[in-house]
Amino acid sequence: MKKYLLAAAVVVAACTTAAAPAVAAPDRAVATATATAHASVPAAAAGVTAKAPSPVQVVASGERVDAGRGWTVWLTEEGKYWSGPDGYENFRSVVDGNVDLSRPGVSHQSEGDAAGVFHSGLYYGTKKVGKVVLTGTDGTKTPATLLELPGRPGWGVWFAHTGPENDGGASVALYDRNGRLLAELPGWNV
Repeated sequence: MKKYLLAAAVVVAACTTAAAPAVAAPDRAVATATATAHASVPAAAAGVTAKAPSPVQVVASGERVDAGRGWTVWLTEEGKYWSGPDGYENFRSVVDGNVDLSRPGVSHQSEGDAAGVFHSGLYYGTKKVGKVVLTGTDGTKTPATLLELPGRPGWGVWFAHTGPENDGGASVALYDRNGRLLAELPGWNV
């Protein structure tokens, strides 16, 4: 019995020692790294593969989402709503016939000032959205947050914040989960 306890202590010490040099941080970080390493060994040994998290946050119809910097976004079956720091509400419909849900596309609305710009829009025509990325006129890429109603309706909302735009608008690109470009909307001063 003693030799089994001794062997277990050696294994734990080896794992702790192996994790410690890789982390130049407080003991708590070392303990976290060690615990993570131990937790992943049984899953890997059993052949269990972790499913990648969805890039989309599923929200209830009418659920208000804090989009940061005083902005709020919410979805209903009719479309996208948003309000800014001034409290004024806006709407973009997905049922008025102006959005073709049968093929991938993306829309873009933006509002801002010298402090920065709030960008938002619809993405549609795909049930396997991977990401929406804004590219500023200076080449800066900003990933957007994605929201969708339950049941994968084939459309959703994206939003992001950027610095102020000086000479035109950011372009917007929609990608699937494999990184393939599905749709692109150029900036308005390209």
